[in-house]
Amino acid sequence: MTKKPDRVVLIGVAGDSGCGKSTFLRRITDLFGKEFVTVICLDDYHCLDRKQRKETGITALDPRANNFDLMYEQIKALKSGETINKPIYNHETGMIDPPELVEPNHVVVIEGLHPLYDERVRSLIDFSVYLDISEEVKIAWKIQRDMSERGHTYDDVLAAINSRRPDFTAYIEPQREFADVVIQVLPTQLIKDDKEGKILRVRLIQKVGVEGFEPAYLFDEGSTIDWIPCGNKLTCSYPGIRMHYGPDAYYGHEAEILEVDGQFENLEQVIYIESHLSKTSTKYQGELTHLLLQHKEYPGSNNGTGLFQVLTGLKMRATYERLTAQEAKIAATANR
Repeated sequence: MTKKPDRVVLIGVAGDSGCGKSTFLRRITDLFGKEFVTVICLDDYHCLDRKQRKETGITALDPRANNFDLMYEQIKALKSGETINKPIYNHETGMIDPPELVEPNHVVVIEGLHPLYDERVRSLIDFSVYLDISEEVKIAWKIQRDMSERGHTYDDVLAAINSRRPDFTAYIEPQREFADVVIQVLPTQLIKDDKEGKILRVRLIQKVGVEGFEPAYLFDEGSTIDWIPCGNKLTCSYPGIRMHYGPDAYYGHEAEILEVDGQFENLEQVIYIESHLSKTSTKYQGELTHLLLQHKEYPGSNNGTGLFQVLTGLKMRATYERLTAQEAKIAATANR
């Protein structure tokens, strides 16, 4: 553990299982440094173990399977600089294990199915992101994984997805409305009726009017831009790359959208795209590309998923620096 923080910055990462939260969390930890970040999986606040959920027919997505009162009390205590005794949900046994001691850290990330569900918990969060994988992509990914790696049949996979859908629609998906940023993964529009799901269209939905948050933009702030960057400075194989930027509405909020459809052939050339992006919160020209290249083995690095996860991480760092600078200013004024 590093020096006790003067200000704990709380980040929320929401989304369904299998939507890329683990990769995104690795990117955040890489950006801040492992000693600087504590990640709390909100599955630890399940109040029903696997056996109880099976007996009652209540899924882990259902709020009734989770202890939001304890979650709020402990996250609030942690943000106030206090140590907590956090419960542990054991994914291997499906049981709730004895609690562990968790100390406050400079950055605390709460991730899982419900970080933005409870209004009290939501009010504590300094920056939030929702990872939104479309139904078509989710099915394609799950079918590829479960049929090739786990020996499941196509019907088994679809049945598992369909059994979760009502609770996902009721309790998880509505949290998109409350996120500062949504990373949306959709089927490509570059190939008609694409069934493989390998080429993706990824959108970065940035809420306008969030205190201290400046949406990144392409070329000209506030304009609507459609751009095909392929050419001498960006090598593109079939089906190419298209980018879009422009204003939009999202759940009744003003938003600015960045979009990449297609995949990068050479990650080093992403610096060409980066040079046309503004308000990325980088500290030097090329930092975004450098961070992407640092872990090009991470899933999604060759498409908009990796690009926008890194960009969102940079926005989180900017939030941390802004809030800690404010805290230092207040402390300096109080000591005069």
